[in-house]
Amino acid sequence: QVQLVESGGGLVQAGGSLRLSCTASGRAFSSYAVGWFRQAPGEERDFVTTISTTGINTYYADSVKGRFTISKDNAKNTVYLQMNSLKPEDTAVYYCAVRSRYQISYTNRDAYNNWGQGTQVTVSS
Repeated sequence: QVQLVESGGGLVQAGGSLRLSCTASGRAFSSYAVGWFRQAPGEERDFVTTISTTGINTYYADSVKGRFTISKDNAKNTVYLQMNSLKPEDTAVYYCAVRSRYQISYTNRDAYNNWGQGTQVTVSS
C-alpha cells in the first residue's frame, strides 16, 4: 500500500507560480502512474494532469495545457506539479493519487486511489 502527501499550496497573485509536491511512502513511486486532480468549492473533483510510471508520458487538461508541468522523480518518490501563469479559476484543493485502473480513462477520478489529503491553492485577482 502507498500513502501520498501533498504539499506546496498557498496564496499567490494571478500570474504567479507555485510548485506542488506529492510524496509517497510505503511503496516505490516507480511502480505507479500518478495523477493530479483539483476540486473547487461546490464542484466536482476534476482531472488536471497525469504522468506514466516512467515519467515519459504526460497528459494535461486543456485548461492547464501550456501553463502546468508534471514531473516525476522516482529516486525521491515524489511527483511535482509546476504551475505557472496562475489564474483565479485555478483556485482549488489539489489532490494527487496513484492510478489503479487502466480500463477507464486517465481523466476519470475512478481510475485512481490512495488519494492524498490535498493542498489548498488560492489565486487572487
